[in-house]
Amino acid sequence: MAENEPGNEPLAIRALSRMRGDILSLQLAPGEVTSERALEQLYGVSRTPIREALKALIGEGLVVRAERGYAIAPFDLDQLEEIFEYREVVEDAAVRLACQRRTEDELDAINATIDRGLSEFTPDSWFEAGLDFHVQLAALSGNRFLREGVQDAVNRTIRARWLVASSEASRIEAHREHSEIISLVRERREDDAAEAVRRHGREVHRQIVEALEASRRLFGARGFASSKG
Repeated sequence: MAENEPGNEPLAIRALSRMRGDILSLQLAPGEVTSERALEQLYGVSRTPIREALKALIGEGLVVRAERGYAIAPFDLDQLEEIFEYREVVEDAAVRLACQRRTEDELDAINATIDRGLSEFTPDSWFEAGLDFHVQLAALSGNRFLREGVQDAVNRTIRARWLVASSEASRIEAHREHSEIISLVRERREDDAAEAVRRHGREVHRQIVEALEASRRLFGARGFASSKG
């Protein structure tokens, strides 16, 4: 059976899960150069699933193409600034529409996602739970463009968020803030829900910048993209 046939799909999914986990937990360091052959040896799988995993990770902003192969994407503080500005605008619009259009069952499902992220902490489960909360919340708007915009933005901040989420105290605080947002949406309090989302995003941004600045010596120059200008 060829590697790209449906029966082999789980192999690519497992490779993606392992690679993403190693990138999020910084086992694969930002700026580190790698190749398909090196990844084949590291993860014990053949080239096709490695290529599929790399394609997905490039889409998530975790891997970039390099002159000779690939590199784990360096942290880019300028890009993070722009992403959080964008998220603030898009999530504000999404949560206001969510207050108008949500159903109780949808909110219950998001609460379950939030709780799962607190109780099942692994790089992959945390990635899925953190992504699901923001994307599911945006999906309640009923606007697929808002949902896709939030999904892309969250994808591109998820690794930097790991630097903060690896702290239990930070995970507990994020759980509290996420739960508060859902409660406000449930009560259809648009202005308060939008303010809670904005406050949450700005606090996450602040924590990420602090964590990245503190890690400069650890990751070295190649771990950070050059600043503008």
